[in-house]
Amino acid sequence: MFRLSNLIASVIEDKPERSLEGSIAIWNFTNRCNLSCLHCYSKSGLDAVDTLTTEDIKKTILQMKEAGVKFIIFSGGEPLTRKDIFEIAEFCKQNGIITYLSSNGLYFTKGNVKKITETFNYVGVSIDGDEKTHDYFRGLPGAFKETLKAVKLANEVGNSKVGIRFTMTQDTIGSLEFIFDLAEKESIPKIYISHLVYSGRGLDNLKMDITKEQRRHAVEFIIDKAFEYYESGRDIEIVTGNMEMDAILLLKRFAQKYPEKKEMMKERLLKWGGNSAGRKLLNINSEGDVRPDPFFPFTVGNILKEDFRTIWKGGELLDRLREHPRKLGGICSACEQISICNGGSRARAYAIYGDLWAEDPSCYLNKEERENKL
Repeated sequence: MFRLSNLIASVIEDKPERSLEGSIAIWNFTNRCNLSCLHCYSKSGLDAVDTLTTEDIKKTILQMKEAGVKFIIFSGGEPLTRKDIFEIAEFCKQNGIITYLSSNGLYFTKGNVKKITETFNYVGVSIDGDEKTHDYFRGLPGAFKETLKAVKLANEVGNSKVGIRFTMTQDTIGSLEFIFDLAEKESIPKIYISHLVYSGRGLDNLKMDITKEQRRHAVEFIIDKAFEYYESGRDIEIVTGNMEMDAILLLKRFAQKYPEKKEMMKERLLKWGGNSAGRKLLNINSEGDVRPDPFFPFTVGNILKEDFRTIWKGGELLDRLREHPRKLGGICSACEQISICNGGSRARAYAIYGDLWAEDPSCYLNKEERENKL
């Protein structure tokens, strides 16, 4: 995750950035879901049967705690289809682990929304654009109205921050401005913008991805919004995901607006370190397979067969992913910015080139930006 808003504010105000010492786990607790979204990597359905028991999960959480995992994002499928999801989240809290819920919002009700917002530190609800776009993308007429109702309901309760998640594709990119307008209109405190990664159903729909030109234009718009919100005092946080090159454009723009603080921003970005798959980020799927990120083409172990501490300790693949900056081919091999972005997505590289250590094919930096130090 690239926290644009937090970086801008902390550098300008010369304050410590909000950071988490430890690893983040994105855990797909279930493969069940009430939707069939076009870009989904998990190929979920309501007929799926949960493989991991409550005790399997709790045992692994204790092992993860010892291995330095500080943060678990509850994902799926739709995590709220598990009856024990609140019990699991409370167990995390008892063990000092921060929890985020990633949901489509359709199971939020007046009866459970208070419990949801009290249980999780943050709740992210997916919205893919205006009503027509969202309903098409989610495969369910009326989904937009119900999802927006859920966001409003959760924010009215006010026990935790509830934001919206948006994935950029050819079908949704036209709604990017709408998403920001919606957040402003409804006083939604956080927007998470995800770049598409070719994996699972996403790989099947590679043609859904936006062009490099569209991506760059979109990121410039997002960065403009981040500065606008900071400078106007608007309390809307912006985060992007799955495209660490966004940091390079932010640094360029920041240097133009606040040249006297450029080096401080650069130091923060170098410390952040770009793509952290296998280093400070991991994924566990509904079968217990552990991957360096949710889109990664290979597993590094399975929690039903091995102790998580042993899996996460390392091995040839994890050791190479943990090199910083990574030694990569293609345009990454001579790029001056690799210490910031760390080469981007290895899943995208493998999907297009069949090589984990190739360049990220979605990198939108131009030749001058790659060859000159910022």
